Amino acid sequence: METIFSGIQPSGSLTLGNYLGAMKQFVNLQSAYNCYFCIVDEHAITVPQDRLKLRENIRSLAALYLASGINHEEATLFIQSEVPAHTQLGWIMQTQCYIGELERMTQFKDKSNGKEAVSSALLTYPPLMAADILLYNANLVPVGNDQKQHLELTRDLAERFNRKYNDIFTIPNIKVPDVGARIMSLQDPTRKMSKSDDNQKATVYMLDEPKRIEKKIKSAVTDSEGIIRFDPEEKPGISNLMTILASCTNQTLNQVELNYQGVGYGPFKQDVANAVIEVLTPIQERYHDMINSQALDDILDHGAEKANLVANRTLAKAKKAIGLGRVKK
Repeated sequence: METIFSGIQPSGSLTLGNYLGAMKQFVNLQSAYNCYFCIVDEHAITVPQDRLKLRENIRSLAALYLASGINHEEATLFIQSEVPAHTQLGWIMQTQCYIGELERMTQFKDKSNGKEAVSSALLTYPPLMAADILLYNANLVPVGNDQKQHLELTRDLAERFNRKYNDIFTIPNIKVPDVGARIMSLQDPTRKMSKSDDNQKATVYMLDEPKRIEKKIKSAVTDSEGIIRFDPEEKPGISNLMTILASCTNQTLNQVELNYQGVGYGPFKQDVANAVIEVLTPIQERYHDMINSQALDDILDHGAEKANLVANRTLAKAKKAIGLGRVKK
């Protein structure tokens, strides 16, 4: 059975884009693959975080994973900082990475642009991301299009290490879902839907109440053409809503387009809102049952135990290959 690794940062409330582009895909994959789902809290601190809010977000994210349908008996759910091998291998992979490679990362350019002081970790975290993946011998990493560059660097670092030392690491492949990989802002559909958008109308959060979801969808930016067709260049707003509806109802974009021939934007938006609410309501109910339970802690403890066993084996091989530590007689 092939192995999948994926991680999400606990840096804020999860969005509809996080669910459709990531978590929904995870649920569909967990029975067919050996899955490791990681709450990458060490990545979150590349930018300043309130410590109490960060701990709250970590727990909330874990509950949302489970509420979305992750089965802890099939998949391994754990917190990154509870598996020390991540940072240890992250340092080793940093020694294999070149400054020029890190400076070319588009996310570093975006997040550091215009700022006087930028954490060095914002530049150097891609090798930690590589370590996250390589520790579990992942064959596939499901990501949105915005993360493909980091996965390509992970592949480069793994191949470089294997050539220099030994064939320690599995080279991961990128898995991008066909529909819903990139959900855009409701107010600026040329930009990705973001947890940190200052405009609250731009983002649907997984824990938004139904009336709030409906209001946000109905106020989504569209165009004046009045025709529902998929054209991300000329009609980014309508194309984004079509993608959301297709992802929520398990339709193709062609099916959505055919179903809404001659339908106005008002009824279309209402149907999109209804579909989103129908998807998120049962998730929210399971979330509230789980968030303060002992069961959540038990699941995370068990996940950390399983992850540590696998990660420590890979770390030991990498350390031995590169010459770290002693060879005991």
